[in-house]
Amino acid sequence: MSGHLKVVRAGLFDTLQDLGRTGFMALGMPTAGAMDRIGLRLANAMCGNPAGMAGLEIGVMGPDLLVEAESVRIALAGPLSASLVEAPDAAPKPLESDRTHLLKRGQVLRVGMVEGSSTAYLAVAGGFALAPFMGSLSTYARAGVGGLKGRKLAADDVLPLVQEAAPPGDEKKLARPFDYGSGPVRIVWGPQDDYFSARGRKTFIESEYRVSKEADRMGIRFEGPTIEHATPVDKGGADIISDGIAPGAIQVPGAGLPIVLLADRQTVGGYPKIATVASVDLPRLGRLLPGNAVTFTSVTVEEAEALRRDQEARLARAIAELQTARPPGGIDLVRLYEENLIDGIVYEREALPG
Repeated sequence: MSGHLKVVRAGLFDTLQDLGRTGFMALGMPTAGAMDRIGLRLANAMCGNPAGMAGLEIGVMGPDLLVEAESVRIALAGPLSASLVEAPDAAPKPLESDRTHLLKRGQVLRVGMVEGSSTAYLAVAGGFALAPFMGSLSTYARAGVGGLKGRKLAADDVLPLVQEAAPPGDEKKLARPFDYGSGPVRIVWGPQDDYFSARGRKTFIESEYRVSKEADRMGIRFEGPTIEHATPVDKGGADIISDGIAPGAIQVPGAGLPIVLLADRQTVGGYPKIATVASVDLPRLGRLLPGNAVTFTSVTVEEAEALRRDQEARLARAIAELQTARPPGGIDLVRLYEENLIDGIVYEREALPG
């Protein structure tokens, strides 16, 4: 068997995801893909991979992975509390996130908890040696397709690596954490905002909503004030002829509470969609935890496009500004050589009496 990572302890919901399975919605196949496309792209960039290469999406708590290869370079992106066990009886050593690490045969990577977010990412240099399904490695667990056997990782799973050994080169890190933004989630009205009364639209845009426990890769059901439909629900006000579902579509069924549809969303739906989340804020939604509070604000299509272009420019800068990472516990020789050590020695000598 070629080099691989073996799952010695599974996490909560860890799946292989790339940027999605595009072009098959007409056949009823959802796109799936990374909930936080920025996090995956940053992890891949640190590893020197193409932006769309599949990595592990870590849901709340990650797995323990045994390295059964000569070596492997991994990148952690997001607020992870990872550690490395170098020998069976050794104490775990903390590993920084938002950087790469070189792991060697026999070591165990404890990916750990995702702190203050629902999602983080692990990429490996060279990627995983798995066959794509419909052109993608993204896992769509509801249909059991993609990724590793179409499901989340389980104990004793083996993730084959494309490369038996890590490529040469320095470790990389982000110069600073990426700014996902804050404040209200930006939305564009429609396509069926006319199915809601003026009071209903006002309620939606002026109220605070909280992420319910019914939140997963398919979508987020929010709790908060109910949104009034233009036509009473008992007269069909919450029903439409089923049409296509875009990423971030916000359905409002008869109960009057918004549901934001995400990566594993169905391809069509029969509830009216009051608005659609601007693509710039979809990565933020992919990181929300139950109980998090959210408000919404409307922008025009043109403003949403400008926000996304700015985000793409900031992401490109973050990748261009990747820095060489200091080895954990080691000496940063570059910084050391920049210091004027000789002057320091002369100064101390001159200060001696006599």
